[in-house]
Amino acid sequence: MNKVKLSDRLQLLLDQVPEGSRLADIGSDHALLPVAAVESGKAVSAIAGEVNQGPYEAALKGVAEAGLGKQIAVRRGDGLEVLEPGEADCITIAGMGGSLIAAILGRGQALGKLEGVKTLALQPNVGEDILRRWLLNNGWVVTAEHILEEDGKIYEVLTAYPEGEAFGLTNEQLYLERVLPGGVICSPDMLLQMGPWLLEKPNAVFTAKWLGEIAKLEGILGSLSRSELESAEEKRSKIRAQIKKISEVLECLPKDKL
Repeated sequence: MNKVKLSDRLQLLLDQVPEGSRLADIGSDHALLPVAAVESGKAVSAIAGEVNQGPYEAALKGVAEAGLGKQIAVRRGDGLEVLEPGEADCITIAGMGGSLIAAILGRGQALGKLEGVKTLALQPNVGEDILRRWLLNNGWVVTAEHILEEDGKIYEVLTAYPEGEAFGLTNEQLYLERVLPGGVICSPDMLLQMGPWLLEKPNAVFTAKWLGEIAKLEGILGSLSRSELESAEEKRSKIRAQIKKISEVLECLPKDKL
């Protein structure tokens, strides 16, 4: 049996899964992550959830080809509806927008599907701040953040534990206003936007992401400059403030890490 080879992005997600987990991978596609988790011993069992027929069939095929039908259950359903409460202690969700991941978690939480879950490993494609805010508002503490570039795209991976089980860390501590080395004050909102752990250990990918965001904001600013509406001036003012704040934060980060 040939062991499955993961992309760097999925490998980074797998690295966040605690040893011996009962894993649920939501939006599993070809079930690559559950297969790798069981093959590596990271997971003792896994559930691969898919809402669409094509990816569901691909997941069934991937699990069958790996010979792991007894350890991995492939289920078709929307989000966490594929789970029974207490059935998994680690949930992974990758390759969706942060708002969609937050919505999936919110619906699942309302149905009791997060009962017994000790670890969330999440890879939003966009909207990381939306996802951080959902975690904050729902009693989950981000304990680690990673950022990488693969095939020309930048990805972030967030790991979260329930507050009270996050190695003594609280959300109040995590999002406490901090002063960066250059004297710039980083507010809770900026920490939610840019990532409290990523700001602690910035790298070249992090800098590239936020320089790209500045470029996008400047493009929007250019489009708005052609409008004389009062509302456009308000938007321009907000965007200029955003650009200024992000630039100040980047300027304060240790240059030897960038």
